[in-house]
Amino acid sequence: MRTRKRGRRWRHNPLRRRSDVVEAWTVLAVAVLLFVGAPLAGAVAGLWAHDTAHRVAAVQRADRHSVRAEVTGNPPTDLPAVEGTRPHTFDVAVRWTVPGRGTYTATAQVPAGTGHGDVVDVWFDSRGRSVAPPPDDAAVWQHTVGVGLGVAGGAIGVVLLTHSVTRRVSLRHRLAEWERDWARTEPEWTRRRA
Repeated sequence: MRTRKRGRRWRHNPLRRRSDVVEAWTVLAVAVLLFVGAPLAGAVAGLWAHDTAHRVAAVQRADRHSVRAEVTGNPPTDLPAVEGTRPHTFDVAVRWTVPGRGTYTATAQVPAGTGHGDVVDVWFDSRGRSVAPPPDDAAVWQHTVGVGLGVAGGAIGVVLLTHSVTRRVSLRHRLAEWERDWARTEPEWTRRRA
C-alpha cells in the first residue's frame, strides 16, 4: 500500500503547528520570488538600463565627431604595466586637414603603440576637446546585461537572506511551542506533579 506524501504541509494534521504553516507559506513565497520575481526585476532593470544607455549613446554620437589625423607629437616609448584588458591611450599632438577650411592641430588621445607620423582616428566633442568614442551597440548591450544580471542577483540574495532569517525565527518559535507542550505533557508521562 502506497502512502501519499504530497502536500503534507497543507493538510489538516493534529501535529501541525502554526510555525509549520508559516514555514510552508514562506517556502511557497520564496519559490515564487526566486523563479518569477527576481528574473522579472532583472528584466525590468535591464530594459531601463538599455533605454538610458541608448539615449546617452545617441546624445554622444550627435555631439562627437571623428577625424583622421596624423600624429605629430612623440608618444611615450615605455608602456606601463597593465593588468586589465582596457587599452592605454596617451595625449599626443595631432594634425588634420578639413577640405576648404584649413589645417588644424590639437592634443588628442591616441592608442598605445602609435608612432610619430601614423594616421589614427581621433574623436572630438562640439567644444573641440579630445574625447573617447561614443559607445557602440555592443557596449550598450553589455551595460544592459550587466545591470539586469546584477539586479536579478541582488534580488535573489535578498530573497534568500530574508528566507534564512524567517526560517531562524520560525525555528525559535517552533522550539518554544515544543517547550510549552512538553511542560504540559511531561508530568503525565513521568507521573510527576507540576
